[in-house]
This record gives sequence, C-alpha cells and structure tokens, in this order.
Amino acid sequence: MRVISGKFKGHPLKPVPNRLTRPTTDKVKEALFQMIGPFFEGGNCFDLFAGSGGLGIEALSRGMDRAIFVDIQPKAIQTIHTNLKILKLEEQTEVFRTDAFRSIKAAAKRELTFTIIFLDPPYLKVSYEDLIEAIIANNLLHKDGVIVCEHDAKKVLPPSFNKLKKVRSEIYGSTTAITLYEMEED
Repeated sequence: MRVISGKFKGHPLKPVPNRLTRPTTDKVKEALFQMIGPFFEGGNCFDLFAGSGGLGIEALSRGMDRAIFVDIQPKAIQTIHTNLKILKLEEQTEVFRTDAFRSIKAAAKRELTFTIIFLDPPYLKVSYEDLIEAIIANNLLHKDGVIVCEHDAKKVLPPSFNKLKKVRSEIYGSTTAITLYEMEED
C-alpha cells in the first residue's frame, strides 16, 4: 500500500495488522481517484470505515484541506494515527473510534459538510442504503460533493437516493466495485 499521487506520492502506508480489514488495492484507488477527479482545490473529506486511512490520506495528498477518519476497530485507529504521524498530517485531520452512524450524527451536530465521503464498510455487513440515507438526512454532503461507495462487485446499488443520483459505477476484478453518487441539480 502506498500513496499513488500528489504531495505524498510513493510514500508507503502501513496496513492494519489483522484480517478484519480489507485494504483498497492501489489499482482500485488509482481508478477511483481518476473517476472523482485526480486533484482537488481544497475541501473536506469524511473517510468512514477508514481502515489504514489510505483513501483519506490519498485525498489529502491530492489537495483536500481536511479529513476526518472513522473506524470502530482499535488496530485500525492505531494504524491511522501512525500513518498520519509519519506524513505529519495531524493538524489537518481528526480520527475517531466509533460507529459510522454515530460519527454521521456527530458531524451533523458540528454542522460539517464534506466534498468527498468514502463509504467502504465490510462487504455485505453494513447497508449502504442506510448509510447514504443517514448522510442525506443529516445534510453532510456539500452541494458539489460526491459519495464514493466501494462495495462487493455482486452488489448493485440503486440509481438514486432522495436528492442523490448515481453518476458512475465500475467493477474492478471479480470482487470490487466503485459507485459514485452526486447531488441532483435543481
């Protein structure tokens, strides 16, 4: 695992030392960032089910201003802190060990909005529909933002959710798919 592009290009990232976390491969990460725009001019990122923090760190490397990382596993939280410390990203980031739904409510209480929200829960264990509905209900997605769902290739996500529309979906290999949602234009 490494940072693919941007300020920290080529820097290795430590993986979570357990079998409970499935890291996003470099190939999928590179394809994902080509889909959402290779570089950014600021914005906030919300990395739910962050694992090692690879997606949020990649977004920071490519120009995001801030990132919030959330995972419920202690080893994942330790790994995120280690990766952020090595890259000296502590000032631009927050890390929380909590459930994704609680973190969504906490972000809403702070009236935060995000340009990118990464959803990469354990495949087939968490409802993307429930997560996206919670994000919409709590107004967390910036009007120009995108929700990035990494999911099992066999799972087909709906074409829309309330104010969101599916703008792209791609399958990588036999196990992984990426689906993007954006706000519908008024």
